[in-house]
Amino acid sequence: MRFRDILFAVLIGLGLWQAVAVLTDAPHFILPTPWRVAQAGYISRAAIAENAWVTIIEVLLGLVIGTLLGAITAIQLALSKTAERLMLPILVFTQAVPVFALAPLLTLWFGYGMGSKIVMAVLIIYFPVTSAFHDGLRRIDNGYRDLSASMGAGKWRFMWHIQIPQALPALGSGLKLAAVYAPIGAVIGEWVGASKGLGYLMLLANGRAKIDLMFASLIVLACITVILHIAVGALATRLTRYAQGTTLS
Repeated sequence: MRFRDILFAVLIGLGLWQAVAVLTDAPHFILPTPWRVAQAGYISRAAIAENAWVTIIEVLLGLVIGTLLGAITAIQLALSKTAERLMLPILVFTQAVPVFALAPLLTLWFGYGMGSKIVMAVLIIYFPVTSAFHDGLRRIDNGYRDLSASMGAGKWRFMWHIQIPQALPALGSGLKLAAVYAPIGAVIGEWVGASKGLGYLMLLANGRAKIDLMFASLIVLACITVILHIAVGALATRLTRYAQGTTLS
């Protein structure tokens, strides 16, 4: 995703937004124009920055913890057929339960601080990372397996030197999905119960009929998500190149 493409998409979106606001002649407390939102964002820049920083910390911690747990689970499933038969159906079944419905329960258990939001982000990205990495670990050329067996390599050596490097592109794909989902989990948690964060600021602005501030907070959240997605996409590209280099060597 190039910066030029992002800038072009943003300009198109702002143009359509302005056109809809003008053509429908909607009141500013229902659909404010981009200029009013920019003004509200500038006036409340200190509050937005303070709450955005809280959300960023929640998202980054949730992303790191969820990725580590997902990667460890995927490796364990790939190493043990018994674990795969027992745990994989359970993981799939857990996806039938809407994660958002757990937000009130997580708030009750972990409180109104950052803990419940981090756990929410972890839960929402855990399965995509686990599933993508596990698929990558399973899709290894049989030639590598035969060569490893002929050289007497055990499961762990084969996993460390062959499976994990070859599955890094799949892990990168899972991380790109996680980068988009993690902010959603954090904000949902803030909507349920919080005293700080962009989700909290959105609810506060909506309750006070400051729709322009709510839009400004939403745009900041979108910018954070896009930046995170770009950063994780760059990491995924490096992981793919590393896997290709490992294959060639």
